[in-house]
Amino acid sequence: MIACIFGGLWARPWAALRAAALGGVAALAGAAAPTAASAAGCPGHPNAIGTSRTIAVDPRQHPKIGTMHYRATLPLQDREVVLTFDDGPLPKYSDQILDILAAHCAKATFFLVGSQATANPEGVRKVRDAGHTIATHTQNHPPGMDRLPLDRASLEIDEGIASVTAALADGTLPAPFFRSPGLRRNDGIEEFAAARGLQMWSADFLADDWRDVSALRVYELAIRRIEAKGKGILLLHDIQPRTVAALPGILRELKTRGFRIVHVVPASAARTAATEPKQGPLRPAEETMAEPRWPKVPAFNVTSAAVLPAPATSHFDWRGTESGSLAPRRPRGAALSRTKPWPRQVVLSAQRALPALPTPAESIFSIPQPSARFAPRPTEASAAIAKIKMRSVRVTGSKNP
Repeated sequence: MIACIFGGLWARPWAALRAAALGGVAALAGAAAPTAASAAGCPGHPNAIGTSRTIAVDPRQHPKIGTMHYRATLPLQDREVVLTFDDGPLPKYSDQILDILAAHCAKATFFLVGSQATANPEGVRKVRDAGHTIATHTQNHPPGMDRLPLDRASLEIDEGIASVTAALADGTLPAPFFRSPGLRRNDGIEEFAAARGLQMWSADFLADDWRDVSALRVYELAIRRIEAKGKGILLLHDIQPRTVAALPGILRELKTRGFRIVHVVPASAARTAATEPKQGPLRPAEETMAEPRWPKVPAFNVTSAAVLPAPATSHFDWRGTESGSLAPRRPRGAALSRTKPWPRQVVLSAQRALPALPTPAESIFSIPQPSARFAPRPTEASAAIAKIKMRSVRVTGSKNP
C-alpha cells in the first residue's frame, strides 16, 4: 500500500517539488561546509557529485568487510562513500534509481536477488550497461538466513549467483561480492562464502529506508550517520519509493559537504587490488550497530562415554530379589488398622421395649388471658371520648347518654 501511495505521488506533477524541497533542505544544511571537487567527467551535469575513483578489492585477501559486523572495511580515505543497493531489480523503482545515479555520474554496487533477476532480466542488464557493479543477495531473500540449515543457506547463495548469471546472458559472472539478507549471517555461511571465493559485505551505516518512514527521514539518517563516521559503505534499497525520493537530496548534500563517491570492483589481472583495508572501531556507533546474535554453541568431541550400572531393585527398597520375587515394602511409620474407617451400622433388636412418653396435657397449649394489672393502657382516642361523656353528664345531669 505504501508503494502505491509513493508511486502515485511520484507520478503527479508536484512530486518534482518534493524532490526539490529535499534538495533545498540539503543545500541549507550544508551551506557552510566545503564544496566537493567539480564533476568534470560528467558532461551536461555541472552540479553532479561524480565518481572520484575506482578501487579493486580481492575477496580472497579480505573475505569480510563492513564495520557493522567486522573489524575491517574498505580502504577508503576520509569523506569517501561507497553506495550500495539491495533487493533489486524492480523496474518501477530500480530504473528511477539508475536514472538518478546517471544524472549525478555516480557509480554503485547492486546486490541483486536471484528471483528478482529471473523475473526482470532486462533490469539486470540495465545495471550492467550503466557501468555499475553487480553482486548477489541470495535467491529468495529468506528473512531468517542465519537460522536456515547450512545446506539450504548454501543453496540460496548458489542459486542466486546462477540466476543473476543467467539474466546477464553474456557469459560473464557477477562480482564475487555477497551480502546476506538483513545482514544476518553465521559462521557456517561465512565459511561457505569464503570457500566459494565470495567476499562477505556488511555495511558501515544504514538509512533505514526499508522501514515505514518518510523520504525526508531517510535523507536525514543517511547524512547524519555518514557525517558522524566520516567514511564508509552506505546501504540503501532500490525497491523502495522513499529511497527514490531521498536519493537526489542525499547526493547533493554529500557533494556540498565535501564527500566523494568511490566505485568498488573485484580485483583481476588487469586491476590491481587496493591496499590493506583500514581497521574500523571495535564497537561502532550505537545507532549503526546490527542486531546481536546468539553465541555459537561449542561442538564437544566426546571420545568415550562411561557406562553406568543399571540400578538394582534393592535401591528401590524391595526385598527378596534373589529369588526373583518382589516382597512387600518394609512398613514405615505407624501401622494402620485393617478395619474400615467408616462407622459400623447399629442393628436394633425388635424385642427391645422403647420407653413410653406421657401425653401432653391440654393446659400446655392454652393461652392465658392478661390480668387487670397488665391490662392495656387506653389510647388517646378512648380517653378523649371518655372526657366528652363526662362533660355531657355534668350538663344534663343524667348518666345516660
